[in-house]
Amino acid sequence: MKAFGHPLVLVTGGEPLAQRNVIELLKALLKEPANIQLETAGIHDLSSVPNGISIIMDIKTPGSGEVARNRWENISHLKAGDEIKFVINDRSDYEWVKKVIRDRSLAELKIPLLLSPVWKQLPPATVAAWILEDRLPVQLQIQQHKYIWGDKVTGV
Repeated sequence: MKAFGHPLVLVTGGEPLAQRNVIELLKALLKEPANIQLETAGIHDLSSVPNGISIIMDIKTPGSGEVARNRWENISHLKAGDEIKFVINDRSDYEWVKKVIRDRSLAELKIPLLLSPVWKQLPPATVAAWILEDRLPVQLQIQQHKYIWGDKVTGV
């Protein structure tokens, strides 16, 4: 982090909370003058994530095949500065997300709700039209690095 001279650290890749010493790593990173983020699938307990870490938590949609792994109680551990991300495959996933936002009162959390269409499967313009039509309280998120460098490049 210091060698790059950048004040942002994103702990991600696979599932960070499945790694044995990730909590100790997060605590150590908090000692540095940086914005520390944790991107997680949300399938592990978030209660041990130290204060000061910004959490980006996925909620798995039916199209992911992993919806049963959602750990709904993790929503109660989210705070200002955190985010919830939904990766959607199709209109069915979008409708499911609308229902989850409503039924779980996610808009009341006052944190960003991100809607990310699957690369080359669901056009972002289509999702943007749905969001605007429904006035859904979400932000459209695309995988910008894939548009810039393609989907084969890593380490960016």
